[in-house]
This record gives sequence, C-alpha cells and structure tokens, in this order.
Amino acid sequence: MKQQITSDKLAKPNGHFSQATTVEAKGKLVFISGMTARRADGSIAGVGDIDAQTRQVCENLKAAAEAAGGSLDDIVRVDVYVRNIEHFAAIHKVRQEYFKAPVPASTMVEVAKMVSPDYLIEISAIAVLPNG
Repeated sequence: MKQQITSDKLAKPNGHFSQATTVEAKGKLVFISGMTARRADGSIAGVGDIDAQTRQVCENLKAAAEAAGGSLDDIVRVDVYVRNIEHFAAIHKVRQEYFKAPVPASTMVEVAKMVSPDYLIEISAIAVLPNG
C-alpha cells in the first residue's frame, strides 16, 4: 500500500527517511499528535538522553498507531522537532529500529523550546490504514 519514491534529480536522503511516499487514497487517515518522551504514567523517559527519548517517542507513536488499528508500517509522514539538530544521526539510528522500508517522508527542525524543558524531541505523524 505504501511506496517509497526516489528521484535521481534529488540528493539521496542523509537520514532514515524517504524523499516522498505514495499511498493509495483508500483507507483511514490517522493524524497522530506530537509524541514526546512521556511514559504512560506521565514520567519523562531518558531525561538528557536523546537515544532513550527517541526510543520512547517511537514507542508512543507505535502505541497510538496500534490504538487506531494500525502499526508503524502504516505511518507515511513524520514531523520531528528537536532541541539540538546535532542529534540528527543519533535520532536516525534509533528510527532505523522502528521504521522499516518503505520509510516515511520526514521533516526535522530544531526548535528553541518545548512544553517541558526536559523534552529533547517530539514527533507527530500521519498514517494511512488500509480498509478492511
């Protein structure tokens, strides 16, 4: 259902994302709010640790996708907000554990502040669940 698009007219992605992603328009769209490193009990995972926080964010995305009836494989786009863009490589290393090919299209930007000063990363996502 999901297909990764590449073009020789564009530079190869320097992280774990696709240049573009296509998906059949027959399905249920799921818009996942920005997920942070908050655990189900409200505590923050991995304070000061980008790997641990990215892992918790991905687990939260997974839980939201599953609650909607899908999985991480149904995610076609992510928007990533980070406190330090220098964490780019570390974030993509963790993302490789969660997102299998075809990987979602992605944008990553550095932001000055988040809701909590302990948050290092936040990711929102769009998924397309197949009918059935």
